[in-house]
Amino acid sequence: MPRTKSPPKTSAAPSAASPATPPKRAAGRSGANDEDLAPNRQANILQAAERLFATRGFHGVSIRDIADEAGVPLALVGYYYGPKLSLYHAIFREHAGYIDVRLQSLAQAQQAAPPGQLLEEIVKAFVLPVLEVARQPAGYYFLRLLSRGMNDHLEEDEPIIRELFDPLAHAFIDAIAAALPHATRSQAAWCYQFALGALLHHVSDQRIERLSYGQNQPGDEATAGPLLVRFVAQGMRGACGGAVH
Repeated sequence: MPRTKSPPKTSAAPSAASPATPPKRAAGRSGANDEDLAPNRQANILQAAERLFATRGFHGVSIRDIADEAGVPLALVGYYYGPKLSLYHAIFREHAGYIDVRLQSLAQAQQAAPPGQLLEEIVKAFVLPVLEVARQPAGYYFLRLLSRGMNDHLEEDEPIIRELFDPLAHAFIDAIAAALPHATRSQAAWCYQFALGALLHHVSDQRIERLSYGQNQPGDEATAGPLLVRFVAQGMRGACGGAVH
């Protein structure tokens, strides 16, 4: 959160609003166009850091890189967010609201699922809010950043994953185990991990157009979303066997 005192004075002008889709920026000193920038410099910094961390990784980005990308003086990055690790974790907390959406969707699924459809409704609560994030302007970068963190197992990611995402994972694992009474909780945990891998790969990989010879398009969630839900739910059933409720 910004401090109450005024930030260092600078002649930098305010920037325009961010784009509606992941940008393909023209080359420049910082790599950013005016259209990539948020309405204020604090938001510029967070969005610039998110873009850079998502594409280069935590260790491939410096504070100076972030300042250049955001179009702000170097000192302003530390003024608003402190050291690089604090800024990195601030990106995850900025998007933490979608965790609450998923937990609320899970609770609704457990209370109101039609007979025989509990597992499908749980999987929808797991998948669909993430697909909604992926449709948002900054969502692509955040999910790519999240996927990178899960894959690279960086020490810097561990505290924020434990804080924000482990409670979410436990809630879904418990729900999956309850919906698959023949499964042990350890099997349900494997199912969660497999489902997470499929989901993060889907929202971050762009090869589907090439692999389908142009028949499929990245971001076509009207087609891919229901198919992904069925894929995950039926995969869990097949892996754990037995009846469901």
